[in-house]
Amino acid sequence: MEALNLIKVLFYLCFFLLLLVNSVVTQVDVDVVPLSSSVERTALFDLRSSLGIRARYWPRKTEPCRNWTGIECRNGSVAGINLFGLRRTRVGRLNPRFAIDALVNCSRLVSFNSSGFLLPGSIPDWLGQNLSALQVLDLSSSSVLGPIPQSIGSLNQLKSLVLSDNNLTGIIPDSLNRLSLLSVLDLSHNMLTGSISSSFSALTNLTLLDLSSNFLSGPIPPEFGLLSSLSYLNVSNNSLSSVPAQLANLSQLVDLDLGFNSLFGSLPSEFGSLKRLKRLLINNNDLSGNFPGNLIINLPAIVVLDVSSNNFTGNLPDLPTFSNASAVTLNFSNNEFYGSLSSSIPTDYLIDLSNNYLQGLNVPAGNRTLLSKNCFLRLPDQRSLDDCRTFYALNGLPFDGNPLSPTQPPVSKKNSSRLKYVLAGVFGGLGVIIIIVIIMFFLLKKCNKRSVSQRSANVEPVQEEGNTKEENLSVDILSLTNSYRYEQMLQATSGFSDTNLVKHGHSGDLFSGKLEDGFAVVIKRIDMRSSRKDCYMTELELYSKGMHTRLVPLLGHCLEHETEKLLVYKYMPNGDLSNSLFRTTSFEDDDDGLQSLDWITRLKIATGAAEGLAYLHHECNPPLVHRDIQASSILLDDKYDVRLGSLSEVCAQAIDNNQNVITRLLRISSNSEPTPSGSTPPICAYDVYCFGKVLLELVTGKLGISGSEDSSTKEWIDQTLTFINNYDKELVSKIVDQSLVIDEDLLDEVWAVAIVAKSCLNPRPAKRPQMAHILKALETPFRVVREEDFSSGRLRNNSSRRSWSAALFGSWRQSFSGSTNSQSQSQTYKDGNSGPKQSGRANSQGSGANDKRSSSEIFPEPIDINDVERQDESR
Repeated sequence: MEALNLIKVLFYLCFFLLLLVNSVVTQVDVDVVPLSSSVERTALFDLRSSLGIRARYWPRKTEPCRNWTGIECRNGSVAGINLFGLRRTRVGRLNPRFAIDALVNCSRLVSFNSSGFLLPGSIPDWLGQNLSALQVLDLSSSSVLGPIPQSIGSLNQLKSLVLSDNNLTGIIPDSLNRLSLLSVLDLSHNMLTGSISSSFSALTNLTLLDLSSNFLSGPIPPEFGLLSSLSYLNVSNNSLSSVPAQLANLSQLVDLDLGFNSLFGSLPSEFGSLKRLKRLLINNNDLSGNFPGNLIINLPAIVVLDVSSNNFTGNLPDLPTFSNASAVTLNFSNNEFYGSLSSSIPTDYLIDLSNNYLQGLNVPAGNRTLLSKNCFLRLPDQRSLDDCRTFYALNGLPFDGNPLSPTQPPVSKKNSSRLKYVLAGVFGGLGVIIIIVIIMFFLLKKCNKRSVSQRSANVEPVQEEGNTKEENLSVDILSLTNSYRYEQMLQATSGFSDTNLVKHGHSGDLFSGKLEDGFAVVIKRIDMRSSRKDCYMTELELYSKGMHTRLVPLLGHCLEHETEKLLVYKYMPNGDLSNSLFRTTSFEDDDDGLQSLDWITRLKIATGAAEGLAYLHHECNPPLVHRDIQASSILLDDKYDVRLGSLSEVCAQAIDNNQNVITRLLRISSNSEPTPSGSTPPICAYDVYCFGKVLLELVTGKLGISGSEDSSTKEWIDQTLTFINNYDKELVSKIVDQSLVIDEDLLDEVWAVAIVAKSCLNPRPAKRPQMAHILKALETPFRVVREEDFSSGRLRNNSSRRSWSAALFGSWRQSFSGSTNSQSQSQTYKDGNSGPKQSGRANSQGSGANDKRSSSEIFPEPIDINDVERQDESR
């Protein structure tokens, strides 16, 4: 009986569960009903077409209300459209635009969100006139440009307006004050100008107001104090001039950011009434006077206080003890606070007091207090004693500084006498070193007098930097290229938007753009505040030598702003080698694939890059070093012809006429590898080494090798070079890019290029070939591995191999003895030969090959001039 009752209970329980599930399903079906308006259905399909939404998100043959991502319907009408995260078709990606005209027929639309979905173009006026039911409008990070239309103020149901991270210009329209229901207003990170209107005071329902990172000026309106519901206010990164005390009336305020403006005057002490305030940022302004002593004590909820980089002075205010002490961050750095620190400063806070004029001996023991650049006597990294005394004297303040700490014992006579002997020994040793240096200087001057006089006749003096350099350039390259206005550059790049950003370069950011006539360009934006002051002049000076076909064409410039310089280049359709070696191709909307460059194109790219470097090394006088050769600096036009980019690091090759003599005297090896950072003098051999990595990248298909200097990359290179052997062609097939389809003849070319790469990667700079010889080898790669007189393709024997060496490496001695000129010429020696004189052996046609090397080697190393000089000395 009990079992029967249990079964009945379970039956009724299952029955009620089925009814519940059925009611839920029925309710869902009732809520999500199909579109009842054919006009709105047509509008959605038109929007799908104009925006290029992929079929996977908005499938054509399904019901939009139930199956389209981001579409929300209510009572058979479109209520919400969310484009965030949706991807376009290939055609849509190539031509993104602000094409939402179809929304004019969605009269019941409540929410439209295109955050992160590119809509380059201006906001149409009809948007504010026809979408009267709109409550949420989010166009953030959508590359929207132009002014904010006045018609937006007609959206009287709007509660959230987010237009941040765009390229909006003009002033903030006064019509926004009619949006009485508005709760969120975010206009940050645009290019809005003008002053902030006092009409914002009508938006009494605002809880968030963000106007940061624009070009707004003038005072902060005192009427902001009427926004009683405001909890977040951010007007940082503008040019605002004053801060009103009325902001203290914002009793609900939690976050207040006034940093990076031009605020002057004193900080209102009334801010102490903001009991809910957690973040107060007023850094990087021109505020002055004493810091309100009771301000921090009256802010019990404060977590972050940043008043750094102002002109506050006086004694540091007393700091209370907060319950969440470990989470509190206080920044008083870069001001003019003085006096002694209170012994009650909590050590649990993160407090930055650096770069002030605080003094005394009692210093907090905590390691979370930063005290550098002050006047503490017992701490390292402090201001100089004279600086501290001068500051306190100018302000009429007592300074208790003493160069000797009270805990230091006086210096005894015995210690003083010992100190005299130590100093005498030190200065005596310095005197001996100076005498040795003087002797070496005259010796080196005498040894190199003849070579210096010969070289000085051929090398032009390098111009000094400064006004003279700019004047010369203004006559040369600036007059030969176009001068653009800054407004043209903004228009060409959509206000330097992130969508136009190509990459972050060494000297500046690169943006793609189109000029007014539709011509595609790339614009380098150089921030003079963070870059070298002459980085753009370096490139202009290079182009003043001539527009070589292997350098990326410079079209013009915009130099009207002191803090920002713009250089305009021709757009390269195929980008650079790093993204063209394996490039993504889309055949259909949802199918992506990789296409590898064929070997003929790769060899063409290698030869073109060698031509560009040969121009810099051999045709420019003095020789120029690129210093940034890698796959990303080898640009490719529509026919995959090479144009060298990344020219901001180019500089003249260092002339070190005394290197070999110093090496002999001090027995120091000259195997160090120069780097672009300038730790060692720039030499052309560094470019050759980097070019060898590019060749290895072309052969193996290994991406990122040419742009990396880490230990794992070097280990990979060393391991790969073991498969490149002058006698074994089959070994190279183990490292060749597997995506290449190579026949026997092409494998010989790959083998030859690999041998050239290995020669370029010689760890000794003096053993690497010149670019002129590398170019010749790449133009005729078969001659590196074949004897041209034999059709069988077998390797050459001694005589033919030595003959090729003569053609390829005829002037090593001149190149690596420091006399590289625009045209390499053979030096004639007393014995009449064109190569260096060797004991007991004759050179073959001036090959310049090192006779220590085996005659069977195919790709000979160049002569190390140190070896030759040692042989001459031994005679």
